[in-house]
Amino acid sequence: MFIETEGTPNPATLKFLPGRDVAGPRPADFAAPDAAGASPLARALFDIPGVARVFLGADFVTVTKTDATAWPALKPQVLGALMEHFIAGRPVLETAGADHPAEDDLIEPIAPEDAEVVAQIRELLDTRVRPAVAGDGGDIVFRGYRAGVVKLHMQGSCSGCPSSSATLKHGIENMLRHYVPEVTAVEQVER
Repeated sequence: MFIETEGTPNPATLKFLPGRDVAGPRPADFAAPDAAGASPLARALFDIPGVARVFLGADFVTVTKTDATAWPALKPQVLGALMEHFIAGRPVLETAGADHPAEDDLIEPIAPEDAEVVAQIRELLDTRVRPAVAGDGGDIVFRGYRAGVVKLHMQGSCSGCPSSSATLKHGIENMLRHYVPEVTAVEQVER
């Protein structure tokens, strides 16, 4: 089995591409070992000293390391755990959605009069933003909209990335404001 590795804009995170489906259409983000209960793969990765976060994308895994750990020491261990997991044929997730929020876990209900605006926002996020963010080893999840403010949650390599604020403000906010005039701002939320 050959697993490709790619850098991400976040120097603490590497993207691993095993050449097969990982989480399918619904990514899973595990910010700590105690959150990885539903994923044998995430649990195995967290068993490696120095692993701080695990994100399971459609066809990739991103691993974020602790500051005290160096990639030259950690990368071979992560590759070994990934190979062992996939060669053994173990499931990536035992129960879908058990330990990570659903796409529709909103901070607050969407007002009926905002339904059309929210549909436009979601369409732009799904077609233009999420593919680009996935290319960098992460994901972005819509969490709400009220009074012109879009609330988004960054996952994977995007969570804690030094450039995530710039991505939100200068990239995503500008694009949404261009296509959806009702949008006035974008805010990052945790969960």
